[in-house]
This record gives sequence, C-alpha cells and structure tokens, in this order.
Amino acid sequence: MNLASVARAEQELLLPTYDRQRVLFTHGRGVYLWDADGKKYLDFLSGLGVNALGHAHPAIQKVLRRQAGRMIHVSNLFFHEYQAALAKRLTRISGLDKAFFCNSGTEAWEGALKLARALARVENSNGHKAKWRILALDNSFHGRTFGSLATTGQAKYRHPFAPLLPGVAFVGFNDVEDLKRQFDGSVCAVCMETIQGEGGIYPVSPEFLRTARELTARTGALLMIDEIQSGLGRTGKYFAYQHYGITPDIVTVAKPLAAGLPLGAILTTNRVASGMHPGLHGTTFGGGPLACAVAIEFLQTVDGLKSHINKTGEYFRNRLEDLQAKHTAIREVRGMGLMLGIEIDSADTAKAVLRQLLDHGILINRTHETVLRFLPPYIIQEKHVDQVVRALDAALASVPSKSSRAGKSAKRSRTQ
Repeated sequence: MNLASVARAEQELLLPTYDRQRVLFTHGRGVYLWDADGKKYLDFLSGLGVNALGHAHPAIQKVLRRQAGRMIHVSNLFFHEYQAALAKRLTRISGLDKAFFCNSGTEAWEGALKLARALARVENSNGHKAKWRILALDNSFHGRTFGSLATTGQAKYRHPFAPLLPGVAFVGFNDVEDLKRQFDGSVCAVCMETIQGEGGIYPVSPEFLRTARELTARTGALLMIDEIQSGLGRTGKYFAYQHYGITPDIVTVAKPLAAGLPLGAILTTNRVASGMHPGLHGTTFGGGPLACAVAIEFLQTVDGLKSHINKTGEYFRNRLEDLQAKHTAIREVRGMGLMLGIEIDSADTAKAVLRQLLDHGILINRTHETVLRFLPPYIIQEKHVDQVVRALDAALASVPSKSSRAGKSAKRSRTQ
C-alpha cells in the first residue's frame, strides 16, 4: 500500500467530495501521526477537533477492547446500560434536562431544528399559524444536510442545493440591531455557534448572545446553540456558552464526544422535550453501546484536563500574539482555549504557510480562505506550542505577505 495506489483507487471509486492533502497516514500515538513513509507529524488539527485526547489514548483503547468484546450494537427498540449514564453526565455538565443521541453533528443540528418546529406546533393554542421562522447568523456553518445547510450563513454551501428549508432568515453576525429588527412573534428559534469554527474562529459577542437570550425568553422562542466544535472542553469549559453566563434551550454536540467513533447529541430542556413522542424522531445507529461507553470514558478524562486546557490555551494565544507583533501578515488572533485562529492578510500567504507547515510535519488547516485554524488535542504541552510557533515564524518570514508585496509594488512605481 502506498499513497499513489490509494489515490488512484479513490479517484476511480469515490465521489469527488474532498480535496485531500497528499499524505497517507498509517497510525498515531498521543499528539503525533505517522505517514506511510514513516514521517512523523505533530497534529494540531486532531481530525477537525475529533481526536481531542490525541491518538491511541490508553483509557479509550481499554474501553474499546472491553466493550467491543461484549456488544457493539443493539437496536434502539431495546435498552442498554450506557445511554442513560451518558445522558446523566451530559445534562449535568450542560445545565439541561434531556438528551438524544445520533451519529454526527449535522444530524444533531437537523434534529434540533425539528425540535424547535415540533414544540412551536404543540404550544400553538390560538389556532393561528404556529411559530415557524428561524433566525440564523451570517457566516455560520452547521453541517451539510438540508436543514443544516438551510441555516448555514454562507451562500457557497447553500446555492448548489437550493431551494432549501423555507422560513430561514440570516442576521448579521454580532449585529444586535439587525437581530432586534428581524425578530418577531413568528420566530420559533434563534440559531448560532458560540464560536464560528469553519467561518474563521469568530466568537459571538456577549451583547449579541445576551440579546438573543432575552428576546427568545420573552416570546417563548428557542435559543439553539451549536457547540459541535467548541463544546466538550475545547475552550476550557465544558461548553463555550458557559463563558457567557447563559443557558440555551437546545445545544448540539458531536466531534470529540466518542473520541473518534461517530456520536452526536442534542441536549435540551424538559419543556422542549414535551414536543416529542415515540416515532417522531429516531436513529438506527445513534447512541449504540460501543460509542456511548467510549464517550463516558472521554468525559471522565476531560474532567481532569480543563485547567490544563485553560493554561495551555492561554500560553498558545500569548505566543500567537507575540508572533502577530512580529509579522504584519497576521491581522488578528481569535478564539478561546484550544480553539484558536490567526487571520492572515491574504489567501495566498495563508496557503503558502499551511504548505510549509505540512512539509515540516505540522498539521493545521486553513478555513475561510485566510484563517489558519488550530484545534490541537487537549493533551498538548507548551513544548508542542513552541514547536508550532517556531514553524509559523519561519514560514511567515519566508513567504511574502500582502503588505510586503504592496510595499515593493509602491516602491517600484516611485522609481519608475
């Protein structure tokens, strides 16, 4: 097996949905991955936030071996011992009451949209049209199924599949006045990511989130928060909304929940849960015993890592801000905890820096064209941060930035 043969097979057999980097990974341990040629990579992307405990974590391996030998799947027509135990942990740390388990983040968001519409219909006692409008945010990303796409505030994702779910309107990101202007009694839900991940690591402002909470509480609409990337310890708290002192009506989680196995969850209140009854929603694979057993172990491990995430995240952000003071190509450093991004002054510069880091065995990714995104495992140490910052420093020094190119162009024009 080699990269060329695998790439040829994929080109022949798979839908062309991914523009893959030319690397074939074979195994990982801790914060490192190795490719088919034996090259070692420092993983500061962790499978887009999925491998939050790194690779081959011993506690996760132990649970996987034990549970795989007992029972991998059982239909949701029957009970198993792990769903309620996992739901108890998730509701306790979130401040919510009920859970539903599915397979992915987009499925969780899709189910959350159904919950909002279902509750609005149940609570419609005046005989008029039930609340049905949904307000989402510009620049957001909630997944690739139809409902999730309909609430994703980036036309490049929505346009090829239009028309989508009706009744969705988009509010300017952190635009409080626009939110107030568009919100009325027909709205059943206001939807947002606490930190826009794919959109470029943009945290929602405290004023905007507080206003959304006040408006929805006043009319009975739901505040729905997508914590698929920012939740479960990524920002140093269990959920990023906990930095703001509010509690949503619905929160969705996924990515790291089962340490690499497919598992997502909807967490909600007893009031919202009253809109559901057997048969109204479901899943074949979601919440199986293997994934739930692993998720319980994941949460137990994260319990002991939150202070480390806060400390290491602060150290990482400080190092990135030091780098910003040195390089004019860095326009801004954003994020919380170990969910960080740096805005680069041009897409070409960001692309060149990303390529240099990959060549030097460091994995990050570029999102929203100009943002270098860092989602490292929670177990990284300061020495790993230093290694990434040194590589960024060298790459930025060797790649002409937009401002330096503009300066050279202006200098040439003055001498002509």
